[in-house]
Amino acid sequence: MEVIPAIDLKDGRCVRLFQGDFAQKTVFSDDPLAMAKSWQDQGGHRLHLVDLDGAIQGKPVHLKVITSIVRELDIPVQVGGGIRDLATADTWLNAGVDRVVIGTAAVSNPDMVSEVCQKHGSERVVVSVDAKDGLVALRGWRETSSVTVLELANQMVDLGVVRLLYTDISRDGALTGPDLATNARLAEETGLAVQASGGVASVEHIKGLLPTGVEGVIVGMALYTGTVNLAEAVAAVA
Repeated sequence: MEVIPAIDLKDGRCVRLFQGDFAQKTVFSDDPLAMAKSWQDQGGHRLHLVDLDGAIQGKPVHLKVITSIVRELDIPVQVGGGIRDLATADTWLNAGVDRVVIGTAAVSNPDMVSEVCQKHGSERVVVSVDAKDGLVALRGWRETSSVTVLELANQMVDLGVVRLLYTDISRDGALTGPDLATNARLAEETGLAVQASGGVASVEHIKGLLPTGVEGVIVGMALYTGTVNLAEAVAAVA
């Protein structure tokens, strides 16, 4: 199972939000490239980057910063935040990003997801399913749809998607432990490769995901606060 460190970018800085609330953000670094290199040096095999400003504006905001990170690192990078049309996906993938993470567009423009899969290959697409009370949240978590997590996941399978990122927003940044039941259900019932996100506060939480069958776990706040050591976490699930 992959342990994937996360970097969320807001105004050019590395931040973490509490439950997706932009009013509850903590700045951890003014140097995203140095932070990215640090996670690579500590054993990260993949990096998860989120353009938070892009998620709000619906277009890339941190293209220059993220492109420099991609060029400097030896590990693959997946990027999300505001990728809502084929042209934006093209921009990121042509810039060297390994995978694009698509959230809002999976609900509002599913044809676009299919187009990206067909043009670039399904392995270069991750559909991000962020949930509030079991319903999919949209537009930087500011809106909630009427679509359930499992409904959207099954729709994505029909479009050729092979990988899903699931986040329980109530757990994001809260360090209360991941949603084991939903992650296990998604992995078992959809056949998708699942990346778990939200709530991880310890290496034991990460090890607890092993029986669920998820492919990977994205860790953010716990790494920045020091409750999880990346090298130890990677070794624990190797």
